Amino acid sequence: MAIAAVSCRAQAWQQVQLKRHITHPQPMTGLVLWPDEARSRHATYGATIQLEFSYCLPCKVVKGCKPDGTIVYDWSSFDRLLANVASRGHQLIARFRYEYPSSRDVDGNRGTTAVPDYIKQRDDYSETFASNPNDDGPTWYADWSNAELQRFTLQFYTDFSRRYSHDPRLAFVEVGFGHWSEYHIYGTTLNLGKNFPTKAFQKQFFEHMDTVMTDIPWAVSVDASDTRYSPVTAESSLLAMRFGLFDDSFMHRGHELSSGGGFNERCWNAIGQGTRWTVGVCGGEISYYTSNDQKLFLSPDGLYGHTWKEQAAKYHITFMISNDAPRGGVATPERFREGSMQTGYRFVVGQCETNGAVTRIQVGNEGVAPIYRDAWFAIDGIRSKTSLRGLLPGDVLTVEIPSVPRSDGANIHIVSDCILPQQEIEFEAQVGKKGS
Repeated sequence: MAIAAVSCRAQAWQQVQLKRHITHPQPMTGLVLWPDEARSRHATYGATIQLEFSYCLPCKVVKGCKPDGTIVYDWSSFDRLLANVASRGHQLIARFRYEYPSSRDVDGNRGTTAVPDYIKQRDDYSETFASNPNDDGPTWYADWSNAELQRFTLQFYTDFSRRYSHDPRLAFVEVGFGHWSEYHIYGTTLNLGKNFPTKAFQKQFFEHMDTVMTDIPWAVSVDASDTRYSPVTAESSLLAMRFGLFDDSFMHRGHELSSGGGFNERCWNAIGQGTRWTVGVCGGEISYYTSNDQKLFLSPDGLYGHTWKEQAAKYHITFMISNDAPRGGVATPERFREGSMQTGYRFVVGQCETNGAVTRIQVGNEGVAPIYRDAWFAIDGIRSKTSLRGLLPGDVLTVEIPSVPRSDGANIHIVSDCILPQQEIEFEAQVGKKGS
């Protein structure tokens, strides 16, 4: 009887009218502002971005350690940051760091590390100091000979992932070591195992992240390709992991091999092998090498012979910090929106049909990168079983939803547990004919 009932409901496949347009930058993509800038410019630039970026300090959320090794946290400051960013309908890209030359944000003194106090108070912990490395100002360095710092660093991301893996206020996490967690300590003598972690510990760190950060996309600096600092390019097992990359001097004068220098492009090639973007989110920050790089990168002529659209496509960029761009006169709100929409994924529906019981949708990705978190086509909350996560540019996927849309297809949406209620994943569609 059940088979007969299904047969009665089933009909020939018929097209569904579906007319949609992509009107704004998509969630988890685009150009990025810091929270202070995003707040001050929200009236004019709020709709042009989906993401905000902030450095975060382990010492601000760690209050101590119990005798059994349990870390004692107070996450309230980080939660306030997430809530503040989400109040504008945006998500956070977070980067926890230990070293930041000249920064006073730990204790008011220049260059203090963000290592938790309980570690600093240990008798076997001793930091080193450089007065002005690379002309960036006073800098203290975490003591990587200390076993507790190593243990804490691994445990921190275990605990962080456990708490925030399913928090839609958080989009991505950037990780690393050294100045700004960018995988270098330029201007200071490198001493692996003292002012920078050993390659053995770094390998352990990557293996740990690959195990615990399975839901939150995470990225490391392209400078991790430097074999003086890092084991990544020498270890096939590390290169096989699903981490992304960030480049914090994107589009500077010597970025490209074709325009001289090419250090950054070589880093991308060495650690990415041309396919890193297929498994891990790729982004970074427009160069600060000159005061005008961020202000002018969106100009029609771009920077140093390369346009933003060209570079975003070449490196399959999902996000790019460009906090100073609105101050330069080129990045009007409209241009900023356009620049944001030249990143990430772009879903286009080529066909939509139903047989009276199931709806079948053919969707392609015409963007420059995949979506790195789960999202599904749905009808009135009933989801397809197949996620759009990982659908590569140029590829096409057919998904089925066990439900029937309205005649105008208005109740077909893309839904995700990884975005905010204020956000919407759009798609382009010009299919079907009314009354067909």
